[in-house]
Amino acid sequence: MAVKTATATRQSAEERRESILDAALVEFAAKGLHGTSTEDIAKRAGISQPYVFRLFGTKKKLFAEACARCMRDVRESMAAAAAGLAGEDALDAMGAAYIHYLEADPHRLMLQMHMYAASDEHEIRKVARDGYGELVRFVERVSGASGAQISQFFARGMLINVIAAMQVRSAGIDWADRLIQGCKKQVF
Repeated sequence: MAVKTATATRQSAEERRESILDAALVEFAAKGLHGTSTEDIAKRAGISQPYVFRLFGTKKKLFAEACARCMRDVRESMAAAAAGLAGEDALDAMGAAYIHYLEADPHRLMLQMHMYAASDEHEIRKVARDGYGELVRFVERVSGASGAQISQFFARGMLINVIAAMQVRSAGIDWADRLIQGCKKQVF
């Protein structure tokens, strides 16, 4: 996802909202909920800081909305990949789509990690639980896989998150290479 920058053309309120969410993704991914300033988000979006508050109310609400959007985007990318598929084929397609989703913009993974880390905040915990729950229900419905298969699918996804967050995928680290190979092998 390319981060939008301010342009000379006038944006609609919805376009400005999306620009702020794009900017928030990058800033929150880098510094988390508590380390990010709304001033930095506003600057990246090319708008005033008061406008950020006008649209989102609080920094926490903006963070929650950016996280919810990220989780929706994950689900939508998986849905597109699994269209017309079921069972193992659907799981394989969704897993590949998730990896592509993370590789296309590493900020997405880091925002997810910050979301989980900020789950001590009630509003953020609700977004994390709701987003993850919707994703689990979606994968169950589309794949028709067993409970054990669904658990393995999500366990492998979380391991992929950890590997990606540590940036060990192409680092030539023996234990990481073995884990990555294990993720590639079918366990269904």
